[in-house]
Amino acid sequence: MLDPIAAFFQRVFAAIGRGIGLAISWLLWPFIAAANWYRQRGWLIKGPIGIVLIGLVALYGYFIWQTQVWSNFNIDYVNAYNLAARKNDAGLPVRTPAAAPSGQTTDGQAGSGQPATETTGQPASGGVAPAASGQTAANVCERSAIVDVTADLIDFNVNQNAWISSMLLYKLGLFGIDWDDTPWLDNKASFQRGINQAVRRTTVELVDSLGRVRGTSGINNDLQLARGNIQFDEETWYFSLSPFGPRTPTPSIYRAAARDLRKFNASLETCSATFDARSDNLVEFLDRIANDIGNTSAIIRERSEFHNGGWFDLRADDRFWFAFGQLYGYYGILSAAGADFDSVIAQRGLTQIWTETLRQLRSALNIQPVIISNGREDGWIMPTHLATMGFYILRVRSNLVEMRDILAR
Repeated sequence: MLDPIAAFFQRVFAAIGRGIGLAISWLLWPFIAAANWYRQRGWLIKGPIGIVLIGLVALYGYFIWQTQVWSNFNIDYVNAYNLAARKNDAGLPVRTPAAAPSGQTTDGQAGSGQPATETTGQPASGGVAPAASGQTAANVCERSAIVDVTADLIDFNVNQNAWISSMLLYKLGLFGIDWDDTPWLDNKASFQRGINQAVRRTTVELVDSLGRVRGTSGINNDLQLARGNIQFDEETWYFSLSPFGPRTPTPSIYRAAARDLRKFNASLETCSATFDARSDNLVEFLDRIANDIGNTSAIIRERSEFHNGGWFDLRADDRFWFAFGQLYGYYGILSAAGADFDSVIAQRGLTQIWTETLRQLRSALNIQPVIISNGREDGWIMPTHLATMGFYILRVRSNLVEMRDILAR
């Protein structure tokens, strides 16, 4: 009685097997035909073609390795800066331990980790001796943690890792298909572009407000160069067809931006540059970051709402890892801003909400699924990782808006 049913399922599975076999044969046919043609040629033809093929295999091996290995990726990278140990806002003269008796000198470590200059122990202007809490060292000012973190994020992207978006094989795609339109080898590129978005936003604010006094002083040249360099196209290789000719690749331009940022901090440390850590500058900085991640939230919402392909949504991973990289960058930048604007945050009673914002950013970085799924929000089979990431982004943004409003009162 069950024989007809068994026979039916046998025919179904046989048909499925034949379909899979035909699909594999269709995919492999060009390679089989090329291999048969290659075997029939002489060594004058085989030799050069073999060398080219070996080179392609080596290039693709290197490319795949670079896309899959994320060197020095660490969601707790902020801890290495020991920001809690800083005693001064960025740009202010560094306070050293209490002075020794008059005529003697003291040696100590500045808040930025640099040796403090010698102090004479002479009374301050007006004849008042330095307070017991310490005195300022001559010509030593606090480095900007924001600038340090921003430069290190660029270093992480282009020195500690290969910049994927401008690699030749990434630009060529998979048989002409953009890697972003496939489920393979594009996660790291999206993650790096997310970090770069945070870096770009920060360099703009450094030039426009943080690195000058109330917009009336001149723009710092090092910051201006850094902003221009980091805005450079993300996909430039060594050679271009439009315009035709050799080009400076993207990673080289970004390395120059990192050098410019470090030059600014070196000038700031010798009190030759300005970092204006005022509350209105912090308001503007928080507003720009809130708008930036708000735009990312809108992109995620659109993808989550109108493309519910679950594990088969080929662009969901790009959206997810871009947002992840952006939050990864802002986690460090906002942590650094807490050190650079420490006095403003304490005076305006923002310490608790600032800490909570950083905690939420760090919690978002715990979401690292192996395969990104863009399932329905009310689904029960396929997860909805995009909606989850969007939730964390909105939580962070709401806190940024609240802090901005408190500071603006």
